[in-house]
Amino acid sequence: MSQHTTDTAIMPQPIISAQQLTQNIQLNDKQLSIFEDLNLEIFAGEQVAITGRSGSGKSTLLGILATLDQASHGQLQVCGQDIQHLDEEQRAKIRLAHIGFVFQSFQLLPHLTALENVMLPLRLKNDFNLKEAEQKALQLLARVGLNRQAQQTPKVLSGGEQQRVAIARALVSEPDIIFADEPTGNLDAATAYDIEQLLFQLNREMGTTLVLVTHDVALAQQCQRHFEIVHGKLIEHRLGD
Repeated sequence: MSQHTTDTAIMPQPIISAQQLTQNIQLNDKQLSIFEDLNLEIFAGEQVAITGRSGSGKSTLLGILATLDQASHGQLQVCGQDIQHLDEEQRAKIRLAHIGFVFQSFQLLPHLTALENVMLPLRLKNDFNLKEAEQKALQLLARVGLNRQAQQTPKVLSGGEQQRVAIARALVSEPDIIFADEPTGNLDAATAYDIEQLLFQLNREMGTTLVLVTHDVALAQQCQRHFEIVHGKLIEHRLGD
């Protein structure tokens, strides 16, 4: 008796899945829609850019995808977790376990050294002893070219150096996803280019999913996928468009 088998291709599950996301805000006595019914799937290891005019809602969308905020309506899964019905403490645990952040304003703690800033996520996770956390942070600082600045505080670092510290901090706990909100917005053109290339290089080497918000269309076009928020809708620009 012969046995008949059928090979079925298994589709990968998205690391981020948003369905019909809608965000409204109350403005005086009116409800204002920032965006509505947005659908988006992002897969592990991808480089994804979100652009849009000022006030279009791109940073608002990033905040929701990153579990920092909650949408008014819709469904969101991040790393296999349903997000919409979780409270802030539960969302914070997901961020700590799976997510790293890079912001336009760096958001380093000014009284800590570069090394101590990078160590913070590991100390919060509490699954590294102090020596292990220090070694891991030093490795990341060396990887972003700042091993000599490990004991310096942010005030003596340039903007580009501060952003490199922020990138090392975002990566030190080996997150599944890096969310970057205008990561080069406060940098001069040459430094911005260096930071952009560093983010892409680390994305390729470490396999971490990169989701960035930017007003820079040229930067967005370097990503594998580029979405734009236009009049509250999400439009995907195919490569070559």
